[in-house]
Amino acid sequence: MPEVIVLDSHIWFWWINLEHERLPAGCRDRIEQAERVGVSPVSCYELALAHRRGRLQLPCASAKWFAEALAPAGVDLIPLSLEITVRAVNLTDIHRDPFDRLIIATALEYGANLASADALFRRYPELVSVLI
Repeated sequence: MPEVIVLDSHIWFWWINLEHERLPAGCRDRIEQAERVGVSPVSCYELALAHRRGRLQLPCASAKWFAEALAPAGVDLIPLSLEITVRAVNLTDIHRDPFDRLIIATALEYGANLASADALFRRYPELVSVLI
């Protein structure tokens, strides 16, 4: 079965901006070898909001950055669905960040691996076999 990887917001940002030293060990190779790489729309929201609030520097306006960091970079924007939202609500109660829960549910719903640097993700029993 071809590998599909969903990137969380941090991993996507670091990978696109060539900050590969910040990626977890082996993550870059897995992303580059994957059949399909995707992100959730909530990652766009998180990055745009962080940029607007001055917590994240983008080299250009967020809309332009997204235009270059998606299809031209080989990253699919995976749409939210009813199934993803329901799955996010029903995840183990590890933390309450709805965006992280939606990202996790996206990976699970698509049968994908999940690339994340968030230490809390390791506590989700649902991610035992899919977390990179």
